[in-house]
Amino acid sequence: MATEPEFVVDFPTLWVTCDWIEQHCIVPDGFRKGEPFEMYDWQLWCSANHYRVKPAARVGQLATAFHYRRSQAVAPQKTGKGPWTAAICAAEAVGPVVFAGWAAGGERYDCRDHGCGCGWVYVYEPGEPMAIPWPTPLIQLTAFSVEQTDNVYRPLQSMIRNGPLGELMKVGEEFIRLPNDGRIDVVTSSAMSRLGNPVTFVMQDETGIWTVTNKMDRVATTQRRGAAGMGGRTMETTNAWDPAEDSVAQRTSESSRPDIFRFHRLPPASLSYKNKAERRKIHRHVYAGSRHVDLDAIEAEAAELLEKDPAQAERFFGNRIVYGAGAWLEGDRWDARADPRVVPDGTAVVAGFDGSDVDDWTAIRLETEDGYQFTPTYGPDRRPTIWNPAEWSGQVPRLEVDAAVDEIFTRFRVIRWYGDPPGWETEHDQWAARHGEKRVIRFETYRPVQMHAAAERLFTDVMKAESTFTQDGCPITATHVRNARKVARPSQRYVLGKPSQQQKIDACVTSIICHEAAGDVTAAKLWPSKGRRKLVVMR
Repeated sequence: MATEPEFVVDFPTLWVTCDWIEQHCIVPDGFRKGEPFEMYDWQLWCSANHYRVKPAARVGQLATAFHYRRSQAVAPQKTGKGPWTAAICAAEAVGPVVFAGWAAGGERYDCRDHGCGCGWVYVYEPGEPMAIPWPTPLIQLTAFSVEQTDNVYRPLQSMIRNGPLGELMKVGEEFIRLPNDGRIDVVTSSAMSRLGNPVTFVMQDETGIWTVTNKMDRVATTQRRGAAGMGGRTMETTNAWDPAEDSVAQRTSESSRPDIFRFHRLPPASLSYKNKAERRKIHRHVYAGSRHVDLDAIEAEAAELLEKDPAQAERFFGNRIVYGAGAWLEGDRWDARADPRVVPDGTAVVAGFDGSDVDDWTAIRLETEDGYQFTPTYGPDRRPTIWNPAEWSGQVPRLEVDAAVDEIFTRFRVIRWYGDPPGWETEHDQWAARHGEKRVIRFETYRPVQMHAAAERLFTDVMKAESTFTQDGCPITATHVRNARKVARPSQRYVLGKPSQQQKIDACVTSIICHEAAGDVTAAKLWPSKGRRKLVVMR
């Protein structure tokens, strides 16, 4: 295994599965066709994590024996996702992928015990997790179209026909027959009749284009339910997606569930994809380890696509999540301002608040005098002050928000609080009564003149090189910044809007409000003098 920190395996995993793949799968095409399929470091890293076993796993457990319920790998075009996922499908079909207990040392996995006559034997180390094949594997290989399923299905067919797997698996045009009445089915948007079947493994390819519009979001959730019922698991692979489309890949990436493994090698945010020299550095970073890739060929393809669709070029070859035209702020420019630090209690700050109830999110952001903006935490478990109503039985927890506000005013020296009040008028009035009407001020985001100026202030301070603005790298805020789109208003002004109802911008709006408060406090010279210990409450 590679020694870089990115690829250190310090957890129990089914090494027998990884070794089985390299023993039984072959390079499916090209000049090295027929040679043993040796996984690249990133492929081996993803495999080791997908087959990571819980230390407390017990014999008889299926999906629950593993640390991750499902996996996602995001990588640019031509990195080798297809052959690797074909190898994973082969292992799930006839290889050792079901947890079978912990080795005392010296136990053996012998292919001859499982119908394979290749003679390969794996000897377990003491304490290593062991595995056996599924008794009746039922696998679905899924993509939006037949052409896309070929990215995985053709390499899998070649591995079977031209290697040792041929004696165990029989290849057809639309399915592969496995021992004990198992099978691998190809599923597309035009073959929905297979959905709902019980499955032991599902491979979902190019989920970055699986959306509500093409109904592939239903395919994804239906297949996951089918796998869950059998104790099976799923894996998805994709190029970087357009965040305006609210794809299955985006939902997976943004999920807060800890039992999803995600691999997405992002290039440094400071590098511009439009600059040829910096684009080369980006390609070198995201294609690292994929030895078959010719970066000169990638550059030629990317440069041509840049002429017509720069956002698509950056997604396909730069592995970045970027919008097309209309985005308020480039996400990588926001990310480049990330410089997380601890803000001590008692620090003078300003605050921004944007509230909702049952659909949009509620958020609070703070900013210090030197231009550092962050999402504070509250309560005994130090929760961030961002509330998604979906995680609170469909409604923002108003008492939680109120408790967080009180804690913020207690912990920090809040010089000014700007809040967007719709739906929170009563609470906002109560906060003003508690903490001072000259400190707690309404900031209506529906007013285009006021909101346009505030958005332009933050945009400018993020973009200009000499700005001292920094931020904490809050991932939710970063996503909401990427979601924000310009909505035109008269007199060449704009307010911010959402690309779709599912894609929220509330934390971005809160960030704008907070930064406006900081600018106004600076202009009014209200920041406390150095060494001043007490805050004069303005009532």
